[in-house]
Amino acid sequence: MELEGKVILVTGAGGGMGQAIVRKLLAEGAHVAGIDLSEAAMAGLDHERFTAVGADVLAEEAMAEAFAAVHEAHGRIDSLVNAVGIAQAAAPIEDVPLSQWRKLLEINATALFITSKEAVRYMKARREGAIVTIASISAVRPRPGLQAYIASKGAAESFSRALAIEVAPYGIRVNTIHPGPTDTGMLGQFAASGTDAEQAKKEIFADSVPLGRLVKPDDIADSVIHLVSDRTKMMTGAVLHVDGGRGL
Repeated sequence: MELEGKVILVTGAGGGMGQAIVRKLLAEGAHVAGIDLSEAAMAGLDHERFTAVGADVLAEEAMAEAFAAVHEAHGRIDSLVNAVGIAQAAAPIEDVPLSQWRKLLEINATALFITSKEAVRYMKARREGAIVTIASISAVRPRPGLQAYIASKGAAESFSRALAIEVAPYGIRVNTIHPGPTDTGMLGQFAASGTDAEQAKKEIFADSVPLGRLVKPDDIADSVIHLVSDRTKMMTGAVLHVDGGRGL
């Protein structure tokens, strides 16, 4: 129970990766508040130490209320895990509408600004805390046709590094995880329109991983546990590749 007594918020808690992260955190004794646009997506995470918050991560007022409620209930906020994110179907740049570019940047990058700002408000007072951002190995090893998604994940990494140096004097650590192709429902969404999603998982994504298989959501969750634990008190501004070698 390495995280016993810790209070941790997880955005995107209804997704495959988000749910795996929440379960691992609960197994380690943490109190977890999951934030997702759909509260129903978190129905399977029923636990006495889990609170589901149905809210839009792009709504500043809703996020302020969510963080305030968690702090009021527990008297502290120890960690924030930014696992929210959406995919882009591979397409040539000339076929990508500006509205899609903006949506990807908003959810995959702007949301991190909003949630991290709220977390820092409470962490500064205690002069400790940990923020973990889930980005993507594609930020350093791009694939064709994913220009908007990759830009948003590059922004996520850069934001996390900038925040790390800003809040270091307050004892707050900020680190990034770059997952490789991960076996979730979202992975198939990266395939070009008209491509069989399951076939793409095998022929496009799994075959690109040197260690020979897709990353599992639990692989990412294990790394989150590492980064929010006391074992990594001197890690900040780091980028952890959990990609089976995909970034090589």
